Amino acid sequence: MINFTFHNPCEIVFGPDTETQAGALVKKHGGHKVLLHYGGGSIKKSGLYDRVVESLNKESIPYAELGGVQPNPRWSLALRGVEMCKSQGCDFILAVGGGSVIDSAKAIAAQAVYAGDLWADCYVGDRFITEALPIGTVLTIPAAGSEMSDSSVITNEESGLKLGAMCPGAIPVFSILNPVLSYTLPPYQAACGAADMLAHMMERYFTQEPDVTLTDRMLEGAMKTVIRLAPEALSRPEDYGVRAELMWAGTVAHNNFLSCGRIGDWASHGMEHELSALYDIAHGAGLAIVIPAWMKTVCRYGMARFARFAVHVMDVDPFGKTNKQVVAEGIAALEAFYAQIGLPTRFSEAGLPSDRIGEMAEKAARKGSLGNFERLDKEEILSVYRTAL
Repeated sequence: MINFTFHNPCEIVFGPDTETQAGALVKKHGGHKVLLHYGGGSIKKSGLYDRVVESLNKESIPYAELGGVQPNPRWSLALRGVEMCKSQGCDFILAVGGGSVIDSAKAIAAQAVYAGDLWADCYVGDRFITEALPIGTVLTIPAAGSEMSDSSVITNEESGLKLGAMCPGAIPVFSILNPVLSYTLPPYQAACGAADMLAHMMERYFTQEPDVTLTDRMLEGAMKTVIRLAPEALSRPEDYGVRAELMWAGTVAHNNFLSCGRIGDWASHGMEHELSALYDIAHGAGLAIVIPAWMKTVCRYGMARFARFAVHVMDVDPFGKTNKQVVAEGIAALEAFYAQIGLPTRFSEAGLPSDRIGEMAEKAARKGSLGNFERLDKEEILSVYRTAL
């Protein structure tokens, strides 16, 4: 187990109707004027927008608003938000939506107080985001875990790059989690969310670090929970118990508690970012394509770890089998899970062309290599993409 520091300042407010507390929570955390940030029109159709605005009005908190966040959030929109914060005096950002809205809010909050070029220094570069305007969230899509995480992923349209930045200074100060808000998610979007949260756990689980049994067991339990509940959420979309557990699982998957003492991999995320930057595929669907291919490519570097995943997460019976056989069955079981919830596991199933995998591998390897379980160079990354075709 490696040394670690765990600190997460986010206040979680969980349960039905908790979005009505948004205004009071903004006031509690020192907000005087809010930039209300959201995606499309779904929050207005559902009435969520009206409830959030009513809560702000109740506390006499003025607000400006910026909608239009896309599923892979754009840097250009974040820059518009920065200008609005500066010109209209917004000192707090309230993000109402899923991970894309929250990631966009983090970029706005950080660039609003940063003297340099945040994209160049923190997204392209390796500088951590340590200061930002305070952010609150009302989560509508259980998936990315951005509501309690220290990361933000943004797409820059000019460069064609989709990159993440570490932003411990932009962790939301509060996040409202009402599972009822996820009842109306389209099935495909809900499935992508489940794949996203599962990927966050798998990226942490596949480590070469010894003596991490406690977090191994917690990750295994959390992954099994998502695998069991995701199909139930699709068949019973208004089952509160199912939706509540999935929403909390998505948050716990990425708030770094399950990272304590271990070094995760994260190569699959890097490779998927190239996929969704190029083809604008949903992040969860892209991960369902990349992760099994990554497993097939790197499992030889740690058969015991992959066999453990197969047995303890995918319920493969190891009796009378070699580790290689167990691992193969585990990967097949994971692919079957993705198929069960309606996600692709191949480029061809998603209708994606194969003619630009070399370009994607080049971009993914721009810093030399990718991943930690086994460092992958450009040729090995290309091999993963080929396996995923």
